[in-house]
Amino acid sequence: MELTDNVKSKIEAALAEKNICLFMKGTPNFPQCGFSQRAVALLREVNADFHAVNVLEDDEIRNGIKIFGNWPTIPQLYVNKQLIGGSDILMEMYEDGELADIAKN
Repeated sequence: MELTDNVKSKIEAALAEKNICLFMKGTPNFPQCGFSQRAVALLREVNADFHAVNVLEDDEIRNGIKIFGNWPTIPQLYVNKQLIGGSDILMEMYEDGELADIAKN
């Protein structure tokens, strides 16, 4: 699959919503996988103001985000339109205090 201009535009629009954007399976109130659930819990723990995109609602975004960020799995966290990583990286950042620092910006 290639990243079409239409899909790229959808992703860029989502990234413009807030400084912190989480591409996840499900919604923050109803995550559809354990990794997405953990990512939301960590972001909520540090009181991050984030925008969530449910990739299960749009197959183009679900596949396109993997190409866009060159990251094979979901969830994916972006801060200031830059890919940070998935739930394992969020956990490491939470433990190091970096996630709380990001949430303050």
